[in-house]
Amino acid sequence: MFGYPLETIYLFMLIVSGSVTLIYIVLSDVLDGIFDFPDFTFLSPQLILSFLTVFSASGFLFRKYTEFSDVLISLTSVGIGLIIVIILHFFVFIPLKSAETSLNYSEADLEGRIAKVIVTLPKDGFGEILIQSKSGAISKPAQSIQNEEIPSGKEVVIVEMTKGFAKVAKYNPYDFEFDYKGE
Repeated sequence: MFGYPLETIYLFMLIVSGSVTLIYIVLSDVLDGIFDFPDFTFLSPQLILSFLTVFSASGFLFRKYTEFSDVLISLTSVGIGLIIVIILHFFVFIPLKSAETSLNYSEADLEGRIAKVIVTLPKDGFGEILIQSKSGAISKPAQSIQNEEIPSGKEVVIVEMTKGFAKVAKYNPYDFEFDYKGE
């Protein structure tokens, strides 16, 4: 093919696609911003480059170490490439994409959440609370809305978020109302 042995073509494809894949990994955010690739999940550049890399690597290895026909080697390489790309897509790229989008929150989202006091909230001062979520933990400065001391380790409910700090009340899972003496 093209005057070169098929083994050489597979090796050349492997070197080029592997190099472009590494460059794309480093510059992917910049390239996505410049070219604004459409969001076709199976036509994303990382999947296409991964397919070409796996296809050419398996084609090179089959051509070098087996006596299969060229057609069988090509079909087997396409099959292996597709299987690897599907596994990458469903078990790596989709979870990474959903993890990327789940880290955002607004202060309004925190209201009503249960948190744990990690630095005691003094009667007329500020302490710190820790809010646990599936994607991680957030610590925020906090103040008791009822102007009472809340010791470290106690659970509180976030009543209001104001200018980056939380106004909290003691949390009792069996009491559905609390005495709000706010201004």
